[in-house]
Amino acid sequence: MMKNTIWIVLLLTLGGCSLFQSHEQYGTEQTLNLPGKVKAVWAVAPAVNLSGAETVDPLLQADLVYSQLQQVHGLTIIPVNRVVEVFVSLRIEKIQTPEQAALVCDLLGADAIVVPTVTMFDPYNPPKFGASLQLLAKPGSFVRAQNIDPRELVRAASPGPNDQVVIDTADFIQSVGMFDASNGTVRQMVMEYADGRNNPTGPMGSAEYFQSMDRYCSFVYYTLIDDLLRSPKLRR
Repeated sequence: MMKNTIWIVLLLTLGGCSLFQSHEQYGTEQTLNLPGKVKAVWAVAPAVNLSGAETVDPLLQADLVYSQLQQVHGLTIIPVNRVVEVFVSLRIEKIQTPEQAALVCDLLGADAIVVPTVTMFDPYNPPKFGASLQLLAKPGSFVRAQNIDPRELVRAASPGPNDQVVIDTADFIQSVGMFDASNGTVRQMVMEYADGRNNPTGPMGSAEYFQSMDRYCSFVYYTLIDDLLRSPKLRR
């Protein structure tokens, strides 16, 4: 009787191990690469909120962009708090002109700065999120004048109250999108993005990306960054 009991326990144990090993494995997340062989340093500015939603946190949105850019091979990303420190020292709230962007990049030691903009923010399931990313590069010919207060340079480059800001399309790269999770194509994109980025045996799995707005926003920023990196201007 004792021997039979031992065999039963062993069979149950082995069966449990087999079931554990049969659990769905993690997938492999999609990765992004900076085109070419030259590495670059980018900074991320606080997000601009044009959505009208008061719950949008510009710093949180910028941190989500920062987290996604950190995973791009070939890029070194300057943290958002360092950009905020430069903004405070220059007494500006946002970048308004390419000249300001070049100065901020120069003070940070960056090659370019990414400015996120939120255009739609609806966190209720199914979530909707619209955003854009602008990449403004510091021109190779830019030289900051010595012994001049950078704040004076910012004021000189700032538009007046009645001035219309016109940015030459050669000065920046932009990626824009609106992602409605009630759209089947968008849901499929989210599921592909989630593969390898969530616990497949967890209670929610990839469905968590439709419940957590931060995760959904991260998916959108990943998609916009992918589009940004495909620009022919980065392949020169």
